[in-house]
Amino acid sequence: MSFLDNLENNLKAMESAEQKKDEAERRVRDRSAERAQALAEAPWAEELKKGHYATELLKQATRIGFSLRTKVHIAWIGTTLRLEARERRLELRPTTDGIVAAYLEDGEERRVEPLDLKGDPAELVRAWLAA
Repeated sequence: MSFLDNLENNLKAMESAEQKKDEAERRVRDRSAERAQALAEAPWAEELKKGHYATELLKQATRIGFSLRTKVHIAWIGTTLRLEARERRLELRPTTDGIVAAYLEDGEERRVEPLDLKGDPAELVRAWLAA
């Protein structure tokens, strides 16, 4: 192997090592940002899961869905509470600023609005199913 071939191989190895180092640093930054986001959302997620609002919302969704002869499917996906009825979805998502209600229809997000946990869950369900 000649000197130039050896030099070229060394340069390629150094470039490869530098790229791997940059990727590792980027992953660490991304993970720390995700962790900070999760920590900021944690109080709201906890309030949503254990609070009175979600319990009452589930009761009202079941009751109103029954009166409309519509099965309301309920699922927790991570920290998000998802309600599905026919082709409509309502997702309650914790954010750093509070909880938002996202209205989805046919897989497309129609609107997102902040949710007041002191409000009436029945009104939210009626607005979602009537839309």
